[in-house]
Amino acid sequence: MKAAAAAAPPLPRMPVCVRCRVVALLIVAAVAASFVYLGIDYRALGSGESLRLMGRFVLEFFPPDLSRAFLARTGWGALQTLAVSALGTVLAAAAGAVLALAAAGRAGAVPRHATRFVLNLLRSVPELVWAALMVLAAGIGPFAGALALALHTTGVLGRLFAESLENAPRAPEQALALGGAGAVAAFGYGSLPLVLPQWLAYALYRWEMNIRMAAVLGFVGGGGLGQLLYFHLSIFQQQQAMTVLIAMFVLVALVDFASARLRRTLGHAHG
Repeated sequence: MKAAAAAAPPLPRMPVCVRCRVVALLIVAAVAASFVYLGIDYRALGSGESLRLMGRFVLEFFPPDLSRAFLARTGWGALQTLAVSALGTVLAAAAGAVLALAAAGRAGAVPRHATRFVLNLLRSVPELVWAALMVLAAGIGPFAGALALALHTTGVLGRLFAESLENAPRAPEQALALGGAGAVAAFGYGSLPLVLPQWLAYALYRWEMNIRMAAVLGFVGGGGLGQLLYFHLSIFQQQQAMTVLIAMFVLVALVDFASARLRRTLGHAHG
């Protein structure tokens, strides 16, 4: 057995990936250069004076304002934030589904490229910029925030919907078309059932993100909890701001939980 083991050929060595090593070294060099360029003073960040000032600032947020009147006002702001995120996501899902048909090449090459350009433009502009534009167009309030979320999310969902539609098999739709079904019926019964669960999962995930962004949009006049937080922080009412922050956390946690449950239910139903 020793002779057989000695005669066994040695294991082949893994080939050295020179390109991988070069890329890794470049990444490390870029990260190191970023720290040098930013010139972060870690000593000042962890100094006793900085820690004392940060601790005093944090203590100003406690105890949160739990008066009945302010809790009612915060609850109304939470409902506004939830409504803004839900409306923006629903509008974006509807518009994204329509644009996804052309972006997936269902209408030809020219509409495909034109639609993809529009989707790229919509999602490349940040939500805060869209919100500033919508405030000028529709005025300060929740409607401007909903429109801003809808515009940006349309670009994101339209691209995701188009990619899932391109990856779906065309055989069921083509079979229905050859059997005499119309284009709408063939798509509705052949391709749509294949991509609809993924479309819903994408929309729910974007709704989670839009909840967080809807709270931020209030800083530029988008209504909801964000506008309430900006108002109380600007007049140094930290205890009221802490109540709003707690409401934001509870709202995001509830939406995350509900969305995750819905996605799992869809996954089990179509698994």
